[in-house]
Amino acid sequence: MELLSPREAAAFALSLLDLTNLRDDCDAAAIAALCARAQTPNGHSAAICIWPRFVAQARGILGSDHPVRIATVVNFPSGDLPVETVVAETRQAIADGADEIDLVIPYKAFLAGDEAAVTAMVTAVRAACPEACLKVILETGEIRDSGKIRRASELAIEAGADFIKTSTGKVSVNATLEAADIMLQAIRDSRRKVGFKPAGGISTVADADLYLRLAETIMGANWLMPSTFRFGASSLLDDILNVIAGAPSSRVSSGY
Repeated sequence: MELLSPREAAAFALSLLDLTNLRDDCDAAAIAALCARAQTPNGHSAAICIWPRFVAQARGILGSDHPVRIATVVNFPSGDLPVETVVAETRQAIADGADEIDLVIPYKAFLAGDEAAVTAMVTAVRAACPEACLKVILETGEIRDSGKIRRASELAIEAGADFIKTSTGKVSVNATLEAADIMLQAIRDSRRKVGFKPAGGISTVADADLYLRLAETIMGANWLMPSTFRFGASSLLDDILNVIAGAPSSRVSSGY
């Protein structure tokens, strides 16, 4: 990545941001506020990421063909739902206006040795949303083992993921540079056009810059764009706007 000024780096991070509200107390007013926050005088976020029950409301606010895409989550956050239930969630989300589906793999089954469960889930959801962007959440902070993170990445890619994503933001360990390194190498080695999304705990432009530089080191120059890289975050926007306004990036990270 060419050397960017702090303001340029912040503006670039904004273009890659899935501005997220997956709080348990989220309500209609919060969704309206999120849609407004995603559109700033300095540019817009790539997407908003919200609970399925709010997709229709967000589509009503943003209208059709809006540059801010609507992402929602399925099999979230536990990863434990039956395939048919997750497929139904997915179809309803698409009907309500979702552009992107963030799917949690059955990571507990995977950790118990059931790789087929991952393949079956991703394959079924891929078939249920053939035109949508499918981001597959591995929950790397629960998988932990580097070899297993690599294998989960491979399974998701082979089953049709458009992106692989680190985390739900709902467990104690979310995005880490170590997991990002493993996942990005799996993408590179697959030779497929698959994106990467670190999520959870990335709240400053300084944090974001570390992930961007790692991705460029592994994937090469000019790979970074909204179609191949996203940040999942709720508080990163605050630091982005502060840096664009001329303040230094905070060095203190918070949660999702």
